[in-house]
Amino acid sequence: MVTDDLASMVVSMRPFVPAREFQASLGFYEALGFRSDRLGDRIALMRLGDGRGAFSFLLQDFYVKEFAENLMMHLMVEDLDRWWDHIAALGLDARFAVPAPRPPRKESWGLRVAYVWDPAGVLWHVASES
Repeated sequence: MVTDDLASMVVSMRPFVPAREFQASLGFYEALGFRSDRLGDRIALMRLGDGRGAFSFLLQDFYVKEFAENLMMHLMVEDLDRWWDHIAALGLDARFAVPAPRPPRKESWGLRVAYVWDPAGVLWHVASES
């Protein structure tokens, strides 16, 4: 069992998100508002926010269709309507040839969720409690 003192030493936990076309995925996430820091030719750190309060994942130039289309990311936000206005204004489906984002709706498990697909087929749940 990991003790509280070991858990307090964790600096971050970042999933690896696949990209079918790396440059297209970089552009997609940058349009959403993520900042990218290239860590090499085939990987980038994608961040929202700064410092210890930042949220991030690693975008990798690696693609397996079955994996990408079964991966879901969950972004919990305080103001889903404001996020939705931002997402809807981007025209992601036209710009990046992705399915049109789905507007927020109350789900049976209690959260309001908007759905966004990235260019590799990864599904993002942008959610709030109200």
